[in-house]
Amino acid sequence: MFPTFNLYSTSLLLLTSQGVIFSGLLLSRFVKQRKPSDLLLALVLIITCYHQTSYTIGFLSWYDTYRTTKINYYLVDLSFALAPLIYYYIRSVVSPSSRLKEIQYWHFIPMLLYFLLKAFILIYDRSQPGFDEVQNGYLVVNFQWRYVDPFVFILKTLQMLLYLAFSFQLLYVFREKIKHYFANTYKLELNWLRNFLIAYSFLYLFNVGQTVIDESITNLSWIQEWWYYLLSGIAIIYVGISGYFTKLTALQNVDFSRFEQTKLSKKPTRTITDDQMAKRKTQLEQFMRTQRPYLDADLTLVSLAQKIGVSREELSDTINQGFHNRFNDFINSYRVVETKRLIHDGKHKTHSLLGLAYEAGFNSKATFNRAFKKAESQSPSEYLESLM
Repeated sequence: MFPTFNLYSTSLLLLTSQGVIFSGLLLSRFVKQRKPSDLLLALVLIITCYHQTSYTIGFLSWYDTYRTTKINYYLVDLSFALAPLIYYYIRSVVSPSSRLKEIQYWHFIPMLLYFLLKAFILIYDRSQPGFDEVQNGYLVVNFQWRYVDPFVFILKTLQMLLYLAFSFQLLYVFREKIKHYFANTYKLELNWLRNFLIAYSFLYLFNVGQTVIDESITNLSWIQEWWYYLLSGIAIIYVGISGYFTKLTALQNVDFSRFEQTKLSKKPTRTITDDQMAKRKTQLEQFMRTQRPYLDADLTLVSLAQKIGVSREELSDTINQGFHNRFNDFINSYRVVETKRLIHDGKHKTHSLLGLAYEAGFNSKATFNRAFKKAESQSPSEYLESLM
């Protein structure tokens, strides 16, 4: 009797319902703030929740109660749309100039073609005699299940793999780019985007493995397949909560045009002698030692160049070629030395290690721990214990 509430149906219903709520919150914020990332994440969530429908209503006893239901004709797999939406969500965050009008809609042609095919199957089956007495008509049984579904599974699997790879690449390039221009990256941390991609990658791999087992090894029962939808529901909650509450303003306000030369410039880079590079290095080291600009938590490549009185290009070349380092690592190495000085002065007796890190110019515990361990090959706490 529909609805039947049990462990399987209730868990999916509650998790999916929460995802719908967060989708609504994201859409509401998009209407107010017009940020493409909110709309794209809302669509990702909506599709993920929509994909839960078949199994949620199944465990609610829909199919047992309504034996000739045609709802499966109207539940269209939207994976062809989900893959590019995931990619464009990442892009909307790491490419602040992105606008919705810049989305290349040819990415969604496979989804359109699949939708039209499903519509054709419905129209044809509905025209056949006896359609009202069965749950699945002629084309579903003899064409969709036999030929279309296996082909679609292979195609959407390859598509999702491709878009996830593009998304991870986009994220990696952006992370590396930031390290060349910003000394402190805690506001620019991309952990949420990384975890978002990991969550969908895990669901992707789990679903592929489950489908291969079901088709090639043994037929899985509804309850065995339920685990994928439970994990998907948990992912929905995580994505909904983290996606809504994680502030992406700092990331979306990053403007690399302040740092980079125009791509139209064809002027060759002027080579400098070893003596000139040595002079630049000495000047920079002296400035860092006497002025201690690294204590400024918001220090950037441009602001440091302005303080020294050199061009952005000259400072970048000096750090990259002279010290064989990135701006982020170069500045944080001074902050590590400053933290060690504060420890040796005994300030750790009245301040926490994190407090000393903030005083040295760090503004993130994660960045502090990572930079310290990279420089000293041990964590800050391990370093402190070694002095006892």
